[in-house]
Amino acid sequence: MVRQISAEEMSVYIHTARERWLAEQQELELRRKRAWELAIEAGRRLKEKYGVPRVVVFGSLLCEERFTLWSDVDIAAWGLTTENWLKAISEVRHLSSEVEINLVDAACCSPKLLATIEREGKEI
Repeated sequence: MVRQISAEEMSVYIHTARERWLAEQQELELRRKRAWELAIEAGRRLKEKYGVPRVVVFGSLLCEERFTLWSDVDIAAWGLTTENWLKAISEVRHLSSEVEINLVDAACCSPKLLATIEREGKEI
């Protein structure tokens, strides 16, 4: 037999669900803000320390509806060399233990991914 929920119980449930949703939205906004800060910092370091002329953010960070509490930061860089790409990737990945940062060398990625980055990405 199915138990009927009283109006009072339903009211408590709705209130609790709304409070939980609001807390999750606040946490999501803080994570997205932090992700942007990390992307900008990664771009700055890549340009200053590794001499890359161009850095582009792509992926879920650009679309608020697709960004989740588990989203990472995807960036592409132009101008990495065989001498510095591994150090650059390591430095960028170690900027944060809370948000994963993925660096793509634009010279080595697939043509399809590069086309997506060019079409949808945002230069930083």
